[in-house]
Amino acid sequence: MKSTCIFVLAFAVSLTLACSSPQDRAYKAHEKVHNERLKLVDEYKKCLEKAGEDNTKIEACDQYLKAAEALK
Repeated sequence: MKSTCIFVLAFAVSLTLACSSPQDRAYKAHEKVHNERLKLVDEYKKCLEKAGEDNTKIEACDQYLKAAEALK
């Protein structure tokens, strides 16, 4: 009984993975990267607002911008 359940579960998972095309998976991956870039840019903007005119804090905020650029 237990092995039958495992077999059915494995079959369902493999069927689900087989039904999504490589193009669909690529779109989802691209969407995740895009969303992460947006989050990093938002964090950068928030950091700049908090930094005000302090150049050392502004330089620290650049890490968010560099990370967003790295995801291009």
